[in-house]
Amino acid sequence: MDPQMSVVYGLALFLTGLLVGRLFSRKESTWSRSRSSQKQRANSPAELYVGNLSYDVSERDLARAFENFGKVSFARIIKNRFSGKSKGFGFVQMIDRSQMKAAISALDGKELKGRKIVVNEAKSRAQD
Repeated sequence: MDPQMSVVYGLALFLTGLLVGRLFSRKESTWSRSRSSQKQRANSPAELYVGNLSYDVSERDLARAFENFGKVSFARIIKNRFSGKSKGFGFVQMIDRSQMKAAISALDGKELKGRKIVVNEAKSRAQD
């Protein structure tokens, strides 16, 4: 084999090894991060999705509805950035997961300012 070809071949093998090693280390670290995040999630504050909100519901009204079930960190209603009007859904963060579950079972399907609200545990956004 030509000396130049052996250098190119060796370099290709080296780069392939780096790439494969890097892929394996990423998968491994992602797995370990997801396991640790599950442990942290069990002790972390719980965020709830609240849908089908009346356009008249304020963030304070939303917080008051959930305060009967535990400490509320915040209540946020999502609004249209141009008009400032409610989009009809929001999020509530509670300190404790057991309080969150109690709030879901008690408030899902209940009426708040004339509309039956939907309450679920909020799902995190995809990080792609």
